[in-house]
Order: sequence, then structure tokens, then C-alpha cells
Amino acid sequence: MSQPTAPEDTWSAQKYNDVASFVYSPKYTSAVLTLLDAKPGEHIIDFGCGSGEVTLELQKIVGETGKVVGVDASQSMISKSISNGVKDAAVLDLQVFAPEYVNKFDAVFTNATLHWCKRDPKAVVENARKYLKPGGRFVGEFGGMLNCVGVRAALHVALKRRGHDTKGLDPWYFPSVNEYSKVLESSGFTINHIVLEPRPTPLLGPLVDWLDTFCRQSWLANLDDQEANEVMEEAQEICSVDCRDSDGNWWLPYYRLRFATVLKA
Repeated sequence: MSQPTAPEDTWSAQKYNDVASFVYSPKYTSAVLTLLDAKPGEHIIDFGCGSGEVTLELQKIVGETGKVVGVDASQSMISKSISNGVKDAAVLDLQVFAPEYVNKFDAVFTNATLHWCKRDPKAVVENARKYLKPGGRFVGEFGGMLNCVGVRAALHVALKRRGHDTKGLDPWYFPSVNEYSKVLESSGFTINHIVLEPRPTPLLGPLVDWLDTFCRQSWLANLDDQEANEVMEEAQEICSVDCRDSDGNWWLPYYRLRFATVLKA
């Protein structure tokens, strides 16, 4: 199957698993999976499947009579998802239309991905619409307004201090409920549920490890290692007053935008 060209792969599935396994843990995915309410026999596409842990859960639910396709812009993630047992996975930039998926799915599912689609968030929703059968569901969760508040500002401060224009460096898309509702409704979706929920999240190590995983090859891709490390260390120092507890543990102020929609017939 031919696929549209995806951006250069800047992700490491292994680093992601080591630093951010909480992203796909049952504790943090049960709410959005409950909203999806997948059924045996359904055909579902997982937008931004990562290393495939949640995709595998969907595979179990739909069973042999159903089908789950995992797509992700990262070849590293797709390779790991396949080695983990995902049966059908492909490299795909969600902002690029893939005609082979048109009208193929009962549901489009996504978790912890759409905040990376800043270039064209509307295109992602339009593609979801095109890939769904009439009456299909688009259900997901991602970072919304206030997600990583403080951390984002610290990166801006550290970069600007070194003479960088942060406007083109910040890759994150964190919309409000009202903002994203307009995007969904303008593409023909009826919103059954949408909420912005605070979720303070403990990290598995220091903040700089999280920054190295999620920001080194995005925010800081054009910086050399020395400057990038300086930016990450400064951002960590700025955030320590709010994001590190008295035991030395680091937390992130996650805010998750969770939604469930149905495509108008």
C-alpha cells in the first residue's frame, strides 16, 4: 500500500517508552476508551498510534471479525507497534489525505497526538470525516488549553534569551473547548461530549528527560547539542518552583481535551 510522504522521523520509540509510558497506561486511557466504546467486528483507525499499546487493546476488542489500522508519522513508532503485535500499521502524516482509507471505518480514534498537528489541525478533522462511514464516530483526547502551562513559557523564555524567534519553533496546538468545537462542527461532526480536564501527571524522572524526549527534536531541532542542553536545563530550573515537590519528584500540569462526536448522516 502506498502512503503519502511523512515528515522526517524525529521520534525514538524506545526513548518514548522509557520516559512517557504513562501516556498509554490504563490509568490515563480508560476514560477516552470508554467514550469510544469499541465493539466486536468494528473497523477502527488509530490516529497517532505510537508504539501501539492502545492499538493492541482495540485489536482485542474488535476481534477477528474486526480490524484496527494504526497510523503514525514516525517510522520508529510504526516499527515498534508492529513488533508489539499490531497487525496493520503504516506511516502517515495525519494532516495529509490518504485516499485508500475513504469510507472504510466505523470509528476514528486518537490519543495524545493531535496537539502535534499544529500545521493544519482542520485537515486532520477533515481526513477523519473522509475516512469514516456514514454515521461513524470520531473520538479522542489530546492536550488542550493550559496543557504544560509554565513549561511552555519557560521554553519561550530560555529560547528568547538566546536570540531565537519562538514563533516558528513552538510546535504545540492546545485549543480551548470552544475553539476545537468549531473545528469539529465545521467538518460536519455532531459533538456528544467535549471537556477540558486537568490531569496533574507525575513524571518518571527529571523534567529535563521529558524535555529531551518531546522537545529536543521539535522545539530545539535547529540548535546544536550544547545550546539545546542549556535551554532544557534553564527551562527545568525555571519550572522547579512549580513542578517539583518536596520529595524531588517532578509533575506536569497536563490538561486533556477529550471529545466524542458522530458524523452527520
